[in-house]
Amino acid sequence: MDPLLDLQRIDSAILRLEHRRAQLESGDEMRAARAAMEAADTALGELRLEIDALARDQGRLEHEVDSLGRRADDEKKRLYGGTISNPKELGAIQHEIDGIGQRKARIEDDLLAILEQREVLEARATEAEGVAVEARAKVEALGDAADAELDRIEDDLVGLVAERAAAVPLVDGELLALYDEIRAHKHGVGAAELVDGVCQACHESLSAKELDAVKRSDGVKRCEHCRRILILA
Repeated sequence: MDPLLDLQRIDSAILRLEHRRAQLESGDEMRAARAAMEAADTALGELRLEIDALARDQGRLEHEVDSLGRRADDEKKRLYGGTISNPKELGAIQHEIDGIGQRKARIEDDLLAILEQREVLEARATEAEGVAVEARAKVEALGDAADAELDRIEDDLVGLVAERAAAVPLVDGELLALYDEIRAHKHGVGAAELVDGVCQACHESLSAKELDAVKRSDGVKRCEHCRRILILA
């Protein structure tokens, strides 16, 4: 491999690792994971509050249904017990029994609606709990993985820095200075291979005239589009 291209390979690898290290150290991924976990916990908490409220309403209505049932039974005992013979009073008792039955039926309808709502919410809560558990697991895993990855990055950077130190002397001094200058302004890429007339840095094709000029040039060959140093394949 051309010494300058080899140096570019090393520098690109170093740049990628440094960028990844900065991402890990800034904690962007962890912050996003924590935000997702908090959102999942909040959603689950809200569902549980709604379920608790429905459970209280359910208990209250069940108590009312039970109470009305007992009242209806008591009134029926009075109606059919034989202790009352006055038709008007018996009619009033029957009217009371009918009214209790109607109120009980309405409450039972309300109770059924609550039971249906609670069933839906409990299904959603089960799903939300799964999401929350997964989000918490991701936060824990990211923490462990980030520490391990940072250790690997540091080890790889040590090796690449040593590799770069060995590669630098193999490049002409003036060419190296130009390479470093271009690299500083071109996102870390100062040199690229020219393959089939295409610069591998900017991926622009050179015209036939530009390609001929590059091949005929005795000095440092440069891409007409991005001005990076070109290494002919």
